[in-house]
Amino acid sequence: MTMAEVEGSLPVSSQSVRFSWSSVKIPEWSIERHPPRFNLAQFPLRALASNLEKAKNFAKGFIGSVVHGNRNALPRRRPLLCSTSIAIANRENKPPSLELESSQNANKDYASTTDSLNDLPNGDSQRYTVQDTQDTAGQQQKQACLCRHTKEDQERVLISEVLFQNKDGDELENPELLSSAMGALKACKPNSALTIQEVQEDVHRVIDCGYFYSCMPVAVDTRDGIRLIFKVEPYQEFKGLICEGANVLPTRIVEDAFRDEYGKVVNYQRLSKVLNSIDSWYGERGLFAKVADVEMLSGGVIRLLVSEAEVNNITIRFLDRKTGEPTVGKTRPETLLRQLTTKKGQVYSLQQGRRDVETVLTMGIMEDVSIVPQHAGDTGKVDLTMNVVERVTGGFSAGGGISGSGMTGGLLSGLIGSFAYSHRNVFGHNQKLNISLERGQHDSSFKINYTDPWIEGDDKRTSRLITVQNSRSSGTLVHGMSPGSNNTPDSRTPVSSDGVVTIGRQIASVDYSRPLRPKWSGTGGISFQRAGPLQRDENGQIKIADMYGAPLTFSGKAYDDMLLAKLETMYADSGEHGSSMLVFNMEQGLPVLPEWLFFNRLNIRARHEMRIGLAHCIASFSGGKVIGDLAPHEAFAIGGTNSVRGYEEGAVGSGRSCAVSSVEISVPMFGPVEGAIFGDYGTDFGSGQTVPGIRVDSPLGPLRLEYALNNQGLRRFHFGVGYHN
Repeated sequence: MTMAEVEGSLPVSSQSVRFSWSSVKIPEWSIERHPPRFNLAQFPLRALASNLEKAKNFAKGFIGSVVHGNRNALPRRRPLLCSTSIAIANRENKPPSLELESSQNANKDYASTTDSLNDLPNGDSQRYTVQDTQDTAGQQQKQACLCRHTKEDQERVLISEVLFQNKDGDELENPELLSSAMGALKACKPNSALTIQEVQEDVHRVIDCGYFYSCMPVAVDTRDGIRLIFKVEPYQEFKGLICEGANVLPTRIVEDAFRDEYGKVVNYQRLSKVLNSIDSWYGERGLFAKVADVEMLSGGVIRLLVSEAEVNNITIRFLDRKTGEPTVGKTRPETLLRQLTTKKGQVYSLQQGRRDVETVLTMGIMEDVSIVPQHAGDTGKVDLTMNVVERVTGGFSAGGGISGSGMTGGLLSGLIGSFAYSHRNVFGHNQKLNISLERGQHDSSFKINYTDPWIEGDDKRTSRLITVQNSRSSGTLVHGMSPGSNNTPDSRTPVSSDGVVTIGRQIASVDYSRPLRPKWSGTGGISFQRAGPLQRDENGQIKIADMYGAPLTFSGKAYDDMLLAKLETMYADSGEHGSSMLVFNMEQGLPVLPEWLFFNRLNIRARHEMRIGLAHCIASFSGGKVIGDLAPHEAFAIGGTNSVRGYEEGAVGSGRSCAVSSVEISVPMFGPVEGAIFGDYGTDFGSGQTVPGIRVDSPLGPLRLEYALNNQGLRRFHFGVGYHN
């Protein structure tokens, strides 16, 4: 912990104000938050404890001396949050001074003390001692007696004058204090008849105005009648501040809270509001902290002691999914602990705890997560227990779907079946293993992914993805169209069924990703790829040219080898009314061997979504360019369900560069059905056509049935899953 003293930020007249932070802690801490309590009993110079029994004894003694001539005091009350004492002075015949035994309890609040008399049974009384300054009277006053006071409480005595003086008997010089004290009186007015209860209530009001820590009513018998004098002692002027234990509270917050109080007489009502503002700062941030103590030091310096509950220890407790009882978990505790932003020694924050719960849930291996704070003994700290319920970590799955190219080649052309095995928590480190097999009419893929979401020992949250893949896909996007198609702009002769080209790829890659800054992430990696045609001629040799004589590989061999270095930066932002995404990708071919391809490929994708009333608007753009060696199977293909609609896959064209943009507006129609109009634009055309479509939200995602009209007047239906990419 550090100590900082802040001076000079207050006005010129307040340069002596000192703010000091230290590592002093309150030994006891309550996790329950209570409103900050200005404990008046904590001021050592002037005890702010009430002693209304003396006020009562004064009034009753006063009544006894004036009405009945009986100077015996009546039962006293337990002290309240004010300090009062009573004296009776007779100008001609001075009565004995009364000293009442009283045990002050500063921790009793106002209401409980006020009701203390009601706890006495009817007819009961308290024992007291009366000391007389004269020898003969002193012998009588030392005897204990019992008194009844119900009737005397209701009797009234005429008061001719009411004054306020300081403890030395001088009038109050501060007009603000005098005005506040006079304004606090409700019953004690000149030429008014008062009861004991009314005097007591006005003593409370004077103390409650906040300027005085002591109020002593004195009755003086004068020629004109009974003069009632309230001798009060005000607090000191605020000259400085010492704040201890506030390690996370900014100095500026304390300075601003006390700035208006400098140079003024301390008023504990205003001071209570200041302390509330400090406590509110902690509460708004969910911090377990509060102002625990206030003390008035000599020279007008206020000492604040702040209690901040630091995290003492964090433990992980695994619970059984069925019984809820503690059990042994498969996940390593350190794997969960490093996900938490809450650390030992920090002041515990509820908001930070909620974010930690959400972070653990997004790991995908927990079914339920909760954090329970508890007392850490008498240390003033808290122990946190994270209760977690684990999910089933792995299993097999099977299903079907539609390929990214859609169903443009017939009803069954885009259908694929899949079979997969996945494990979400390999070795208890939250590492993911996924093995999948997909098979379609033309396309197939076998892929193994191994993901480590957070590499052990790394403090930047770097993840690692290892991929091994063997796939085959149709090459007609570049080398020719399916039989019977004639939507190509150049009206090329379509290939026959014997001329269908299938490209096989074997890929092994390692990618590393990490967050760069809020909303930004970066990925870097390296991959080796071998790609080439799979068709063979009648002699069993791999075909290296299509039916038009165009080469199928760049190297002229049966396959092309590429070693690629990859760099990608992504920006993603989402809000209540929309989302944005920007992706920049660059791949560089490294010619480690002479026959390996040497090229540079750039890609950029941008997408923005927003809602205007009921309408959902989507604008997207994608573009790319290849510089250097270009294998035919690496060319950009334009046209299709996720490109320029109204054309088959790759029917618009293919080449070294491309640019495709799209604008789409959809509105809800009925139930899960949405209607949409869209416009697509590709670099091979000057403009696109506006065409309608229908979308249905399903458990698999949005199902799109789109009808498009291209610039050549040809019409085409497109069916796909998910939003247009």
